[in-house]
Amino acid sequence: MHSEVSVTFRDGPPVRIDLNEVQPLPHESARKWLDEQFTQMGCEPLRPTGKLLMADKVVVVAQAAGPAGFADAQWAQDFARAASAALAKPVVHIDADSLSISY
Repeated sequence: MHSEVSVTFRDGPPVRIDLNEVQPLPHESARKWLDEQFTQMGCEPLRPTGKLLMADKVVVVAQAAGPAGFADAQWAQDFARAASAALAKPVVHIDADSLSISY
């Protein structure tokens, strides 16, 4: 089965991370990794209520990392593994500028 995470930013080509030959992360490890990145990057919840869905966390971390973060191949692969596992989807597309995600 095809497995990929792609992230788009306004002024550049999509960043595509192929996960076909990569060992998947366990769900809890993925959630923990995303939580750590969210905190380290000083991210804020999208919703005024403060409720944070996992999809929101994935999008906000991608936006905070920006193109420079995804230029680091190891970090990008870690992000893709965590996003795919946490969302339980083999193909994930993130639009960092519009804060949207599709599968």
